[in-house]
Amino acid sequence: MSAVYKIKDDYFDDSFLLVALHSSLEDYAIAYGLNSVLRAKFKRSRADFDLSDSRCFPYYEWEDEYNYRYWVLVSNHSSKQELVNNNDLFQYETTYSRPRLIPELKEVDYFLKIEEDEETMDADTIIKTLLGNPKIMAAYEVDVNKLKSRNNLIF
Repeated sequence: MSAVYKIKDDYFDDSFLLVALHSSLEDYAIAYGLNSVLRAKFKRSRADFDLSDSRCFPYYEWEDEYNYRYWVLVSNHSSKQELVNNNDLFQYETTYSRPRLIPELKEVDYFLKIEEDEETMDADTIIKTLLGNPKIMAAYEVDVNKLKSRNNLIF
């Protein structure tokens, strides 16, 4: 007889700040811009964040040892495209879609996840600093508790 383990929904730890970023830059350029604006040291992770075979998201990370924070910049668009089968007028045309990390926020280009042990972080100050980069069109805080696919943010 083997044991059965189940993961409950309360496993998700929401003690982090999630900021949505809108920008037309590529992921390496947005990381470079954040390094200059935040005086950060974002580095590309060796492996992408894989949710499935066709859902792979590049991310950059930085461990801020001075403020005891862990920052992750992740793209909302998958780096791999998935083939879509159409049963309509264009069924013989090849169509691809780019899966999203958080599908309910499909207009967001990047997410900045900031984890901190203590609750001393001021979201407004961080967002104002982010908007100091002229290539970031919009930045705002996202309420993680309202997201259906918040488990995709566990990495």
